[in-house]
Amino acid sequence: MKKGLIIISVVLFLTSCKDAKDTFVLSSPIGKVNKVLVVTTGEHWKGIVGNELRDFLGELLVGLPQAETTFSVSQVAPKGFGTIMNKNRNILFVQIATEESFTIKKNMYAAPQTIISITAKDEAGLIAQLKKHAKEVIKTFKDGDIKTLQNVFNKRRVDISKYKTLKKLGLSLIIPREFRTVDDTGEFLWLRQYLRSGIARGDGRNNILVYSVPLTEEFDLDARNNILINRNIIGKKYIPGSKEGMYMITEAAYTPQTKSAIVANKKAFETRGKWEVKGDFMAGPFLNYTIVDKENNRLIVVEGFTYAPSVNKREFIFELEAIAKSLKIL
Repeated sequence: MKKGLIIISVVLFLTSCKDAKDTFVLSSPIGKVNKVLVVTTGEHWKGIVGNELRDFLGELLVGLPQAETTFSVSQVAPKGFGTIMNKNRNILFVQIATEESFTIKKNMYAAPQTIISITAKDEAGLIAQLKKHAKEVIKTFKDGDIKTLQNVFNKRRVDISKYKTLKKLGLSLIIPREFRTVDDTGEFLWLRQYLRSGIARGDGRNNILVYSVPLTEEFDLDARNNILINRNIIGKKYIPGSKEGMYMITEAAYTPQTKSAIVANKKAFETRGKWEVKGDFMAGPFLNYTIVDKENNRLIVVEGFTYAPSVNKREFIFELEAIAKSLKIL
């Protein structure tokens, strides 16, 4: 009888341990999006390894009026990586080890969290590993931060059924409640957020545009040029300035950059550049996603643009990127 009670007690203990593990909730991470904590020795950080890290993590973003880097970066030595530091949102380990490795782990000490580890046998090996995986490191951290923002926005999203343009175009988009409708014609949607509230804060405005244009053979011949032609036509038609004859155009003095992307599981083009108001002094950065929807013989355009004079705009544009990438074709 006594032996039976002991066995039952052990089983109950093991079961309770399993239940505790299953119900354990990780704490929220510390640090904002677009920030990376690098865990490496001071010697590496001050030398050529640190220079390589700063080159790609600190690369300047395209299309912003002020010089702003892809990530804000800080460093801590491995011995200083304790119970506070391990709660950072994005962590990159760069260390000497017995073999080369590149690993990605999620939610080890906090959630959501992304931890990337790069090791090599010597300093030259670390440099080679960093060069090899630089794009993947950036994409992994950015994708994690995009998903984080989308989850935040999803908790306070508006009912998109009230937007007749989205309904007519058959689109879904995560739109936080801070955005107000400027125009919703059924063909063109313009939403605006005053940046005194929400994730992005400052003295200015975030804007979202959604519309579609026909897919033509000319588009395939010169996608970037046709994207700019389309946005200038839309600006003249729908986005006026403060006086007659003023309207939004692509800034002529700055050449936008276009690259391939995937949005809503379809081929797309990401264009970053600067907008201005013709005949006025208003200007700022824009981020345009043009999605090729061959099934419906159209181009779907989701664009974000910011007006926030004299302040940094990285976080504002990143917020718009997260919203644009939430697009779904119904």
